[in-house]
Amino acid sequence: MQESAHIDAAQLDHLNAVELRAMVSELLVRIDQDQRIITWKDAKLAKVTFELAQLRRLKFGRGSEQMDAIQKPLFDESVEEDLAALGQDLEDLSTPTAEDKPKRAPKRTALPAHLPRVEHRHEPDSTTCACRCALKRIGEDVSEKLDYAPGVFSVDRHIRGKWVCTQCETLIQAPVASEIIDKGIPTSGLLAHLLVAKFSDHLPLYRQSTIFGRAGLAIPRSTLASWVGVCGSKLQPLVDRLKAQVLTHAVLQADETSVSTLAPGTGKTHRSYLWAYATGEFESLRAVVYDFTPSRSGEHARTFLGKWKGHLVCDDYSGYKASFSTGITEVGCMAHARRHFFELHAANKSVLAAEALDRIRQLYAIEAEIKTLQPPDRLEHRQRRSVPIATSLNEWLKAQRALVPDGSAIAKAIDYSLNRWPALTRFLADPALPIDNNHDERQIRPWAVGKKNWLFTGTQLAGERAAAIMSLIQTAKLNGHDPHAYLKDVLARLPTQPAGRLDELLPQNWKP
Repeated sequence: MQESAHIDAAQLDHLNAVELRAMVSELLVRIDQDQRIITWKDAKLAKVTFELAQLRRLKFGRGSEQMDAIQKPLFDESVEEDLAALGQDLEDLSTPTAEDKPKRAPKRTALPAHLPRVEHRHEPDSTTCACRCALKRIGEDVSEKLDYAPGVFSVDRHIRGKWVCTQCETLIQAPVASEIIDKGIPTSGLLAHLLVAKFSDHLPLYRQSTIFGRAGLAIPRSTLASWVGVCGSKLQPLVDRLKAQVLTHAVLQADETSVSTLAPGTGKTHRSYLWAYATGEFESLRAVVYDFTPSRSGEHARTFLGKWKGHLVCDDYSGYKASFSTGITEVGCMAHARRHFFELHAANKSVLAAEALDRIRQLYAIEAEIKTLQPPDRLEHRQRRSVPIATSLNEWLKAQRALVPDGSAIAKAIDYSLNRWPALTRFLADPALPIDNNHDERQIRPWAVGKKNWLFTGTQLAGERAAAIMSLIQTAKLNGHDPHAYLKDVLARLPTQPAGRLDELLPQNWKP
């Protein structure tokens, strides 16, 4: 919260009417800003408190006991993650007061003695006191952090020497490094491995717990879930900044896929949706942001896009249609048009479908040649070579449509292309637009692979957290980074990163 400027009453006597009005105006603006922050915090606090209460009812209610052996582990770890994430949100939102009692440090079992130790010594830069006397080392504090490389645990042993001046009794000691999980035992390397294994390699936590056990330390699933929840909460500001940057670009590509979410107490799942919003294939920023929603309603797309205006590459799903009346320009996907003819040809070797496929193939052959060209050159090739092919294809489709009966499979395939022709060929006049939405569909693919492993998400909050963390992981991959190296570094730097320099930790800007 911004602090109000201190007003010296004696200075007021020397201000004229114009200066007084300016001061009052500035104070009113500051008060309004402060009030907005307070209102937002209160609303967020109420929301988090409500969600915590709901989760506790889910965790301890009868519904959780009615799940089968497959559902229960996934649901339990999702709830534990949610509780940890919301608990962290609550802590971040709460303003400490003088009456708050200091938290007692949890009693933690010592890390196993058989694990290899790596010592890190932290001593003062100078062992000379400000009074110019030599400092004397009188002891040390030792803290241990658990690290992990695939298959091998190790312990980072941090030793902080205590130095004292015998003359002025000044005690000097190297500060404790800030951690994502305050006073926790995991290193950023272990947390990065946990997140990548869960969200990129699609290994649920109960499987990871078993794998850790084989490596010599069986970490309870509830502990792992707590770590994931806190990391999700701490990484959310980065995801918010990533989304803000994505929405500054003029071309976006959108696609969605269904994801099953557990409905506690029913033993069933309901259909949620995962939306992928990627910057256009030819945009300077390589990024994707995922949005997890409880339904496929087009309202979710409009909420995500907000006031964004630009070219949206998407399929013919009706949920996007309402956005095209608000200043967003529709760009069709030629791959979807081609798919209708491909399925028809695969089913009955249709001669008409084969002809359509050959004409569309010519457009794709040109795109493959000019993909790496500069925009002006790409546009020149499209206008000179692709426009005649597209014009001929359009005329041919219209002629064939007049010859085939309504309701037939070939009529439906032709109608799909003719009804969307302006959107399908919009790329011909704009070098920033791709011919299809395949780039964004590739960003959906990791979720399609993951669904075969984890079958469903445990809760809505768990789906939202997965979407957020996967946004960072997939964007890191798009920018050529190893997601483990990226997250390990970001989790180490995030606790001390100034808010004004948060963008430095975004995948597209990251430097190790």
